Amino acid sequence: MPTHQEQPFCTLRRVMGVRTCESRCLFSGSKGEVCCIEPLHAKVELRDHPITQYSLLAMASLTKILVIGLKPSLKVWMTFPYGRMDPSSVPLLAWHFVAVQNAVNPMLAFCRGDVVHFLLVKRDDTGAIHVTKQRQLHLHYDLINFTWINSRTAVLLDSVEKLHVIDRQTQEELETIEISEVQLVYNSSHFKSLATGGNVSEALALVGEKACYQSISSCGGQIFYLGTKSVHVMTLRSWRERVDHLLKQERLTDALALAWSFYEGKAKAVVGLSGDTSKRKAVIADRMVEILLHYADRTLKKCPDQGKIQVMEQHFQDVVPVIVDYCLLLQRTDLLFNQIYDKMSENSVAKGIFLECLEPYILSDKLMGITAQVMKDLLLHFQDKNRLENLEACIVHMDITSLDIQQVVLLCWENHLYDAMIYVYNSGMNDFISPMEKLFKVIAPPLNAGKSLTDEQVVMGNKLLVYISCCLAGRAYPLGDIPEDLVPLVKNQVFEFLIRLHSTEGSVDEEVYPYVRTLLHFDTREFLNVLALTFEDFKNDKQAVEYQQRIVDILLKVMVENSDFTPSQVGCLFTFLARQLAKPNNTLFVNRTLFDQVLEFLCSPDDDSRHSERQQVLLELLQAGGIVQFEESRLIQMAEKAEFYQICEFMYERELRYDKIIGCYLHDPVRKEEVFNYIHNILSMPGYSAEEKQSVWQKALEHIEELLLVSPCKAADLVAIHFSEQIESIITNLQDQSLLFWFLRSLLDPREGINQDLIHLPPCITEQFIELLCQYSPDQVLETLKVLEYCRLEETIQITQKHQLHEASSYLLEKKGDIHGAFLVMLERLQSKLLMLTQDDENSTELPLLENIEDTLMKTIALCRRNSHNLDQQQREALWFPLLEAMMSPQKLSGSSQCRYSESLKSLTMQVLNNMAAFIALPSILQRILQDPVYGKGKLGEIQGLVLGMLDTFNYEQTLLETTTNLLNHDLHWSLCNLRASVTRGLTPKQDYCCICLQQYKRRQETTDEIIVFSCGHLYHSLCLLSKECGMVTKGLMRWMCYKCNSSNKGGKLSENFLELKKGSGASVAQTSSESLLDPQQIQAFDQLCRLNRGTSRLALLTELSRGHGSEKHGLLSVSHGDPATSSVFQNENFQLHLAPPPLAED
Repeated sequence: MPTHQEQPFCTLRRVMGVRTCESRCLFSGSKGEVCCIEPLHAKVELRDHPITQYSLLAMASLTKILVIGLKPSLKVWMTFPYGRMDPSSVPLLAWHFVAVQNAVNPMLAFCRGDVVHFLLVKRDDTGAIHVTKQRQLHLHYDLINFTWINSRTAVLLDSVEKLHVIDRQTQEELETIEISEVQLVYNSSHFKSLATGGNVSEALALVGEKACYQSISSCGGQIFYLGTKSVHVMTLRSWRERVDHLLKQERLTDALALAWSFYEGKAKAVVGLSGDTSKRKAVIADRMVEILLHYADRTLKKCPDQGKIQVMEQHFQDVVPVIVDYCLLLQRTDLLFNQIYDKMSENSVAKGIFLECLEPYILSDKLMGITAQVMKDLLLHFQDKNRLENLEACIVHMDITSLDIQQVVLLCWENHLYDAMIYVYNSGMNDFISPMEKLFKVIAPPLNAGKSLTDEQVVMGNKLLVYISCCLAGRAYPLGDIPEDLVPLVKNQVFEFLIRLHSTEGSVDEEVYPYVRTLLHFDTREFLNVLALTFEDFKNDKQAVEYQQRIVDILLKVMVENSDFTPSQVGCLFTFLARQLAKPNNTLFVNRTLFDQVLEFLCSPDDDSRHSERQQVLLELLQAGGIVQFEESRLIQMAEKAEFYQICEFMYERELRYDKIIGCYLHDPVRKEEVFNYIHNILSMPGYSAEEKQSVWQKALEHIEELLLVSPCKAADLVAIHFSEQIESIITNLQDQSLLFWFLRSLLDPREGINQDLIHLPPCITEQFIELLCQYSPDQVLETLKVLEYCRLEETIQITQKHQLHEASSYLLEKKGDIHGAFLVMLERLQSKLLMLTQDDENSTELPLLENIEDTLMKTIALCRRNSHNLDQQQREALWFPLLEAMMSPQKLSGSSQCRYSESLKSLTMQVLNNMAAFIALPSILQRILQDPVYGKGKLGEIQGLVLGMLDTFNYEQTLLETTTNLLNHDLHWSLCNLRASVTRGLTPKQDYCCICLQQYKRRQETTDEIIVFSCGHLYHSLCLLSKECGMVTKGLMRWMCYKCNSSNKGGKLSENFLELKKGSGASVAQTSSESLLDPQQIQAFDQLCRLNRGTSRLALLTELSRGHGSEKHGLLSVSHGDPATSSVFQNENFQLHLAPPPLAED
C-alpha cells in the first residue's frame, strides 16, 4: 500500500498471461501529505469533450492543491496554495461540468475551512489548458464535505453535521438539514494509521479527526451517506414534489409563490422540468390553475360561519387578492370571471371583496376587458357602498364594449359622475357634443340671471372648460388621446358648437352666442387661455384661420356691446387680443378704435370703483404688447388723471425718465415704501448712465422730507449710503423738529442697524440729537448714551443736567471718572424721594414712591459696588456711609413704631449694610452707628434690628467655614483609608503564566524561583524579573517593579521613580526612618488611586474662591487688599468638577 507521502501512478498490463503493474511517483512526501485525490469523470454525453483526453486529476495536500494532466504526458497545469486556515480543517475537492458563457467546461470546487474556491478549466485552440478563478463562496462554518448534486446546486456538510444546500450562481442558501442521527462514519483511524502504529505527522492526524471522504458519495443526482448502522440517501425534490409538499402543509400562498418562481425561471435547484420554455410554462400554469381552484374551494369552506362581518371580510381579504393576482399574472381572465367568480358569488362577502380587488388592476390598466355580468355587479356594488368616486375612476379605464351604455349614462348623471359620463359618450358613441349640451343646461341659467353658482355647478363649469380644451387639443377626456382620424372632425364640431347663434332649446328672448357668453361669464380668463392654447396649434390651415377670426369677432361683439362685464373681464379680452396681435405670424384684424374705447373705459375718472383692478388690467394689456395700439402721450395724460401710477411708471421707464418714477412711488399709497429700494437700485446698479443717476439723485434730494415722512429709518439708511456729504445741509433744512429727531435717531443710534463707518458728523450733531432725545423720549436717554460711540462728555452732561435727567448725568459722570460726583447726583435724587415720602400725608399712597425709592437705591448701590474695587478705604467710606446715613435719616425723624413705612425702610437699610459689609469692616460700621448723636444717648432699640442682622450674617459665614473644614477633613480621611486599603489588600493574578517567559508558573522546577504577583494582576517568575532588571535590593529588602506596566508607561512616573530608586537619589521611595516605607508596588497602587480620582481638590477650589473675592471681603472676617493671583484654577482648561460621591473602598 502506498503511504500518504507518495502518490504513484499505476499502469496495469498483462504480459504472457501474467498481470503486471508499473507505478510512477506523482507527488513526493517532501512537499506535504496528500489528503484527497479527485479525478475528472465525464458523463456519457460528455465523453467527447476535448478536455477529457488529458485525464485531469486534482490532488489536495495540507498546504496546496494541484491540477495534473496524466495524458498524453504527465504535466502539472496549476498549483494553488491555501493561505491562512485552521490546521484541523479538511481539504476538499469536487469536479463537475457546468455551463458558463454558453460553453460547458469542468469546474473544480476546493476548500479548506470556510471559503470555497471555484476554478474553471478550459482548453484553447492550441491545446493548452487554462485555469481561471471564479467567485468565492464565504461561509460562516467549517466544511468537512463538498458534493455537487447538479451543475447549479451543491450540498455542503459542516463540522457539526448540518447539510447546507447552496445555489452556485447566487450563493444563496436554499435549505439546511440536521443529519446527526445518521451517525456518519469518519475515517480518522485510517488517517492516523492506527493499524500501522500511527506513523503519520501530527498535522495529518489532526486533519483525520474530521475526515469522511469514503463515507459520502454521489451518483445520478443522489448523495449516499454511510452511517454506523445504515446508509442514507439524499436527493433534491422535483418541482412538483416541492409544490405538493407545501400544499400538504396547507401553505397555499407559498405554494403559488413557488410555482410562479418556476414559471418565471427564477427558482433555484429546479429538478423535473424539461423541454423548451413555452412547454415548461404550460405545465406549470396547468398546475397553478389546479391550485387556484383548490384555493377558492378551501377559502369558502374555511370561512367562519359565525362572528362579526369584519372577521369574514378579513378572511376573504387575505385570500381573494392572491387568487385574482395570480389569475391576472397567468393571463387567465376566463378562469377568473367564470369558474372562480361563480364560486365567490356563492358568498356575498366574498363576492364584494372580489369586486373591490379588481379596482387597482382596472386603474393601472392591467385589466381592460370585463364580462358584462361582472361589470354590472361591479357598478351595483360600488353604488351600494356609496363609493362613487372609485366607480368613476374605474369606468374611465374600462373597455366601453362591456358596459350597458344607457345604464351607465343614467347612473353617472344621477350621481354627478361627469368624467365617466363624458368618457362613455366619447368612447361609446363618438359623441363629443352631447356632454357639453348637458353641462351648459345646468350652468347657463344661473349665470344669465346674475346668480352665484353652487359648488357643484362650479365643478361642472371647470370640467366643461377642461373638456373643451382637451377636445381642441386632440386629447381624450379625462385621459388618453382622441384617435388621429377623429381629431379634425372633433375640433370642427366643438368650434361650430361654441359659435352657434342660438342654442337648440333656447327661448325667444335668448341673447346671441349663448355658449360663448356663458363661458365668458363663468371664467373669462380661463376661457381665453383655452382659446390661446388652441390658437397656438393653428398652422396655415385656411379653415382654422377663419375660425380664429370668427371667434375673435364674436368675443368683441359679446363683450364690447354689453355692459354686464366687469373692467377686469374686458381687460382680459383685450390683453388676449394684444398678445395675439403681437405675434409675428398674426392674421387677426381688430379695429384700433376698440382699444381707444377700452382705454376710455378703464381710465374713466367718474368711476372710482375697482380702481386697482382697472389699473392692473390696463398694465397687463400694455405688457402684452397692446401699447402699440395707443398714443403714448395721451396714455400718460389719462393715466395721471386716473391716478394709475403703475401705468405712469411703465411709460416713464420706456422713456428712460427714471426721476419721474420717484413721484409715482411717493403718490401711490400702496407702494410708498418701495421707493427706497428703487432709488438705491438706480444709484448702485450698473446699466444706467451718469446723467440718469444724477437726475434720480437730485430728485431724491429734493423729496427728502417726503421720504422721511414715509419711513425715517429707511430714509436715514438711504442718506447714509448715497447722501453722506449732504447730511448737515439736510439737517439744516429740516424745519419739523419731530421729523428731525426721528431722522437723527435712525441715523446715529447704532441699534437701528446703520453702519456708523459711513457717517462722519461733527459732535454738535450728536449733541443736537441728545437734546431732541431729552425732549421727545427722555426714558430712552440712558440706554442711548450707552450705545452712542461719539459724544463729548462735558457738553452732554450739561444737556442732561439741563433737563434734570439724573441717572443719565450720573452715568456720564461715572464714565468721565468723577465717581463721587456721580454718587452725589444719585444720592441727591434718593434723598429728594425720601423727603417726599416723609412729607406725604396719610391719604396718599406711598407704594409707587417706595418702589421708585427702591429702584434708585439699587442703582446707587450698584454704582458703589462697581467702583469700590478701585478706591481706597477712605474713599469707600465716603460713598457708603452717606448712603447709609441717607437711609437711616427718615427713621430718626419719625419714630419707627408710628411710621407706616418703617418696615420697608428697615429692609432697604439692611440691603445697604449687607452690600457695604463686603467693602467696609464691621467694627467701622458699628462705630459709625454708635457715634451718631441720636444713638449715642443710649437709644439702641432703633438699631437693634440692624445689629442683629449683621450678627446673623457673621454666624452664617462662621457655620459655612466650619462645614467646609469638616468636608476637607472627611476627604483627607477617605483618601487615606482608600490608600491603606489599596496597598494592603490581597492580590489576584489575571493569568496562570509568567508575562515574560509565557510559561505556567507550575512548570518551572527551580527551587530558587519565586512567584511575584503585582497589584495590577500581572504574574512573573522572580528570575524572569531579574533578567529584565526589574528588581533590586534596598536596605536588605528586594524591591520589584512590574515589567509589563513599566514598559507600557514609557517615560512615566513609575519608571522615573524606579530609576531614582536604583540611583539612590534623594527622591527615593524610602524617605526617612520615622516615616512609613512604600515599596514600588505601593507606589504603583497609590499612582493608580490618584489617576482614578484625578481632579481639582476641594481645598484648591475654596482657596481660589477666597483669593478671587479677597479684594471684596473686607467686612465681617478680615481686611485684606491683596491682588488676586494671575493664574487661576478655574482658568485651567483641564479644570473639572466631579459632582459625585466618592466610591466605596474595596475590602
